[in-house]
Amino acid sequence: MESYYRYLPTSGDDDKWGLTLLNVGCGEVVNCANYPLTGHPEPYQFQWKQGRRLQEYQLIYISKGTGIFESQNGGLRKVSAGTMILLFPGEWHRYRPDSQTGWVEYWVGFKGSTADTMLEHSFFYRNKPVIQTGLHPGIVSLYQDIMTQTRSELPGYQPLVAGMVAHLLGLVYALIKQQRVERESGEHVNLVQQAMVLIRENTETKITLMEIAEQLKLGYSLFRKIFKRHTGLAPGQYLTQLKIERAKSHLLYSEKRVKEIAYALNFESEYYFSKFFKDKTGLSPMAFKKTYAIVCPS
Repeated sequence: MESYYRYLPTSGDDDKWGLTLLNVGCGEVVNCANYPLTGHPEPYQFQWKQGRRLQEYQLIYISKGTGIFESQNGGLRKVSAGTMILLFPGEWHRYRPDSQTGWVEYWVGFKGSTADTMLEHSFFYRNKPVIQTGLHPGIVSLYQDIMTQTRSELPGYQPLVAGMVAHLLGLVYALIKQQRVERESGEHVNLVQQAMVLIRENTETKITLMEIAEQLKLGYSLFRKIFKRHTGLAPGQYLTQLKIERAKSHLLYSEKRVKEIAYALNFESEYYFSKFFKDKTGLSPMAFKKTYAIVCPS
């Protein structure tokens, strides 16, 4: 997967919304010897022995791999795929992936009175910073949407991404509540959730649905049957929807040409991609871009 991170400027007007995005990123960590990786601002670097304290909240999601996390109030905890870590301002902590597995991480850093209120009213707890959400495609989707908006930094993007962060926090809280009420531990449910994450993370790679089924140790026909029973969509239909949404993002928020988008999404040709896009949306790629692209006044 593509590594990405961005540290964002903010203004007084942004702070008035009650939630401000400070940074966002994702990446796959393979070489765990020098973690966190270099290139981040000084306040975000730390050595394992010393740990660190941040003056912000961070919500970190691990979608693959294992590791450990330790904090002042939360103690030492193991981390596995499908784990959310919530960091609190001023709270000493440290974490790292396992050297044998590495991990895939997504994160957002934020601040604001809205987040403070969530803590004050015990929606989240300093002594429970590690939250088992499971592999959830909606979580990955929100991180990806936030990153898409920060790539362009169009006017007014801060309130928009702040709303996405609030949505992410709300989703995590909802998952906690759902787990308390009823724990649906069926093996098939977990497999489908894992499959949805794998498909979403590989929308722009050459991995096939049969290869994803193999990773899940299922024959493709059984995989397709289970996936459709739980989602209402065949895996190919689900992948199609993701490709359309990814294509829309490229058209609206990047300078890529139609041919480049077709290549990125692994279509055989620009012609086939354009026909596919029009069949699904009713508009050609260029007509969609002209209709919906935001043009900033000069």
